[in-house]
Amino acid sequence: MKITDLLIKDTMIMNLKAVTKEAAIDELIASLAASGRINDPVLFKEKILAREAESSTGIGGGIAMPHAKTKAVNEATVVFAKSAAGVDFASLDDEPAKVFFMIAAPEGAGNMHMRTLAALSRLLIESEFIEALMNARTPDEVIALFNTKQAEAEAKAQEEGQGSGTKQPEAARVITGNPNTEKFVVAVTACPTGIAHTYMAEDALKKKAKEMGVNIRVETNGSEGAQNVLTPDEIARASGVIVAADKKVEMDRFAGKPVLQRPVSDGIRKSEELITKAMNGDAPVYRSEGRSGDEAASAKSGSVGSKIYKDLMNGISHMLPFVVGGGILLAISFLFEQTAGVDNPIVKLLQTIGGGDGAFHFLIPILAGFIALSIGDRPALMPGMVGGYMALNSNAGFLGGLAAGFLAGYVVIMLRKAFTGLPKTLDGLKPILLYPIFSLLITGGIMFYLFDPVFSALNTALTGVLDNLGTGNAVLLGLVLGGMMAIDMGGPFNKAAYTFAIGVFTSSGNTNGLMMAAVMAGGMVPPLAIALATTFFRNKFTETERKSGLTNYVLGLSFITEGAIPFAAADPMRVLTSCIIGSAVAGGLTQLWKINVPAPHGGIFVAALSSNALLFILAVLIGSVISGLMLGLWKKTLAAK
Repeated sequence: MKITDLLIKDTMIMNLKAVTKEAAIDELIASLAASGRINDPVLFKEKILAREAESSTGIGGGIAMPHAKTKAVNEATVVFAKSAAGVDFASLDDEPAKVFFMIAAPEGAGNMHMRTLAALSRLLIESEFIEALMNARTPDEVIALFNTKQAEAEAKAQEEGQGSGTKQPEAARVITGNPNTEKFVVAVTACPTGIAHTYMAEDALKKKAKEMGVNIRVETNGSEGAQNVLTPDEIARASGVIVAADKKVEMDRFAGKPVLQRPVSDGIRKSEELITKAMNGDAPVYRSEGRSGDEAASAKSGSVGSKIYKDLMNGISHMLPFVVGGGILLAISFLFEQTAGVDNPIVKLLQTIGGGDGAFHFLIPILAGFIALSIGDRPALMPGMVGGYMALNSNAGFLGGLAAGFLAGYVVIMLRKAFTGLPKTLDGLKPILLYPIFSLLITGGIMFYLFDPVFSALNTALTGVLDNLGTGNAVLLGLVLGGMMAIDMGGPFNKAAYTFAIGVFTSSGNTNGLMMAAVMAGGMVPPLAIALATTFFRNKFTETERKSGLTNYVLGLSFITEGAIPFAAADPMRVLTSCIIGSAVAGGLTQLWKINVPAPHGGIFVAALSSNALLFILAVLIGSVISGLMLGLWKKTLAAK
């Protein structure tokens, strides 16, 4: 497979309109969705943002390579885009990104696919090639540049006896800058998805080592697993070890060696510094603590807000399948119950599988466990799940589960620091004895005596307030939740509204599906409004926009808000203002009419399960028409523009 097999001309964006990082990501994702290369833009964006939370994929030199490997991808694709003005992508060198490669990798991608992506990453090391891409005017020119560059790379590899189709012998894996030197270092490179940064860091380290006259062996820990694995002999004779990784790698083998633990980005941008320090042994001596991963990833810098958001989303993303699967089965059971009666065996079966004895029984423990896992790694999973289970049984509910997850995660981090001074002979006992006992005791004790009573009372009060909301207050809450769904269309505001609705959805009381109706209606409006505007105000949109507008009918009906993002990125003032107003109206109407949607996802496809399907559809339609008319009347015609 060649790189150009993944570069699809129809997905290329030769003039990126976005001016912010998230808008650029949204525009690239929209191109993938419009071409049918992905099946779930929401999930794909979630994976992209999760990777960005680890470290920016703006690697510097004007390049950004956001990437994700997920089941949301139908076909392996690399979306090429360029921006003349540049986008602040939080790049490593603080310079704007002008050339973008969004890598969409499906689960189970074969070895050839990963080799192609690795080759793409290595080509981007050459600044002349990047400049040529910036000067390309058409997708055909981009394809031609890659064909030429890859042919050159393959010819060079054949000359060196390192063709991509053959396994390199051990000797070929060591770069020798000076055959007479004994200077030798080893390195491991790894990024969370194992696609781009892994191989770019490998190539940068090898290239710099050759310039410095230092022998080096680099192990890559990509999505196919570890390749070119370092041998015990190589580790033993190395002056130092470089671990440029943003994910867990096997560290115990480096015990007693000077080890530099850095983000994978440092392997790309600070390769000379790393090699120099490793060669001189200028690094802390690694002492095994029984942890399977490196400490660098967990200690990386980042804003408190972004870390909390990442940890929260890890819990919610793992809980969501239980919410969706159990919620829809419960909703179907309610539908059957209206005609067949509560004692019908099918009704009982569906309610048992989906309800409190089935999927819904795991919601809060899964939420808490995976929040804790994101914070404190595997030792935190067990106390997090137990804390979540205690919250479930004490009626502390969703809020108690959130607290349990964060509590367990930080308890494990505290224990790691507390056990640092223990004798080395006890290292093996930490993960199998000390962490489980003490983390469970501390987390369980705090939950039992403090968090469970507090959050149980708070949850009871919140449920009571929602159950007894007056019509005016309920409509106001619906307006706020619906409008939030359109503010950033998949971003933090959108997720906050949806998370609140899920929290209410999983609690007891009659309000279970009321808030879900508001957020679902609010989330359906933006893409439907875009579709209506492009249909009925055709002279105000380009041919490409009109074609994209048609896909928004399907996306909107399916409750996929992200379909409107490209239009919002191109014209944020008009699109966002129009959509927020229409979404707020739709959310408010669901509360005015007391519509209950007992399913957490599905859009029009679960409307029949609502308490009043016709009124729910009418609320969405009214909001969409309002937004569509506002946008259509507000925009100028193409000629006027």
